[in-house]
Amino acid sequence: MSGENQHTDNNLSFVSEAPTQYYTGIDAQMPIHSLTSIQKMDIVENRISKNYLVLFKKLANLDYDALALALSVTRATLINKKGSEKFSDTISEKILALADLYSFGYEVFEEKEKFNQWMFFPNQALGGKVPFDFTSNQYGREEIHNLIGRVAYGVYS
Repeated sequence: MSGENQHTDNNLSFVSEAPTQYYTGIDAQMPIHSLTSIQKMDIVENRISKNYLVLFKKLANLDYDALALALSVTRATLINKKGSEKFSDTISEKILALADLYSFGYEVFEEKEKFNQWMFFPNQALGGKVPFDFTSNQYGREEIHNLIGRVAYGVYS
C-alpha cells in the first residue's frame, strides 16, 4: 500500500463516543452498517484495537465472557491485549461484524438500551432462544440481521 492509502489510528479510527460509528477522516460519521464492503475490508486490514473493543463492550453492555462467546475466542485473548494493541485480522473481522450488527440494531430500535435488552430476550422467531446466542458465526449474525430488518418493517419478531 502506498503511504497515502495506509491508515493509522489517527486518520482511520472509530469515534470514541459511539463505537458503532466510524470516522471517515473527512467530515462525517457513518454507522458501521452503512459502510461499503470495501471500507469494512479496509478496517479489518488495519485491524481493530483493544481500545475500540473496550468502547464497544461498554456501549453494548457486554462482558468479556459474552464477547468471547460471540467472537469464538478465549476470554484471555480479549483481556490480554492492552490499549492500542491490535487484534489479528480474523478477530478484527469478527469484532467488526458484531459491531456492524449492533449498529444496525441501534438504528432500527432507536434506543441503544432497548436493543441491548432485545439481544438477550428470548425470541419466538428463534424458537425461544435469545438473539445474542446466534452471534458466534456469520450465519447466525445474518439471521439476527434479518430479524432486525423484520422489526424495521413492523413484522412481529
